[in-house]
Amino acid sequence: MATLLPSRPNLEHLRGQAKKLLVDLKKRNSAAKLADAQLKIARDSGFRNWSALATHVEALRALEGEWSFVSLQVDGSDLPPAYSAHSRILMDGDRFRMESPEGNYDGTFTVDASTDPMRIDIDFVEGPESGNRSQGIYELRGDRLTMCIGVVGASRPKGFSTKKGSGHALEKLRRVDAKRPQNVTGGKRAARTEPAVAAGPVDTDSFNAAITPMLERLQGEWLPTELVTNGDPMRADWLAFGSRINTGNETKVVFGGQVMVHAKMKIDDTASPIAVDYLNLAGAAKGKISLGIMDWVGDEVRFLIAAAGAPRPRDFAGKGKGLTLSRWRRKT
Repeated sequence: MATLLPSRPNLEHLRGQAKKLLVDLKKRNSAAKLADAQLKIARDSGFRNWSALATHVEALRALEGEWSFVSLQVDGSDLPPAYSAHSRILMDGDRFRMESPEGNYDGTFTVDASTDPMRIDIDFVEGPESGNRSQGIYELRGDRLTMCIGVVGASRPKGFSTKKGSGHALEKLRRVDAKRPQNVTGGKRAARTEPAVAAGPVDTDSFNAAITPMLERLQGEWLPTELVTNGDPMRADWLAFGSRINTGNETKVVFGGQVMVHAKMKIDDTASPIAVDYLNLAGAAKGKISLGIMDWVGDEVRFLIAAAGAPRPRDFAGKGKGLTLSRWRRKT
């Protein structure tokens, strides 16, 4: 449901706006009533009437507070309680922050309380899914919240269940604090700036080359032994919730059901260190190229990838801002 409401909408504030508008309406039509002013406020906000607007705002307010995970299921598989125990969701009006082992997600959301089940649309502004949108459904019973969300690129779920390959996540949460959480801003949208030098066209055809022996060696599923993003290492006990699957020249990195990387790979093993290019297929960098390097440490493979548009790292000494270092062992 598209709305033109201000952030963190408040019904009392909207009622006040309607009363002020009524004064102006009466100057032009002495027969104007409060209901006329309320209808105009509702229509200007994208709703058919005041009742629909009020229902929407009350639905948002009912979700406010801090939520902890009771359980989390992704693609038909239950994630261990130890993973969701370190995650929480904070909601303030139409703003949210999800804090989890793989990173923090900030953004905005809107709900449609007129449907059964009720719908929720989530826009990610900052974090691993920046620039993406997910669609879902939800059910609220007091301090118990159930959401079934389609991960980025998946369809909206029709019911509160998941199965293998569905791309759906079933989240059951409990409200631990009903107060408005502090500093939930919804994230800051990246400014759109033009590069000083125009980038050349992306040669997507070069990522459709035949599978090389190096790509063949990378086939299958891999488990993380190290992950350092922007200089911050992931806790060792959180690494167990990640995986990397290579199929052909396509790679997908998932942590806790969230797709962190989905890209096509191109590898030049004549370079030293070995050069690897990603053509990003999802996320804020979709359609852009990320440059990196890789090598082998015994039976483990190691990657150091720069942010899209940044220069290729020269060696593995760098682990700072804009760089992601990961090391993987084959799943046995």
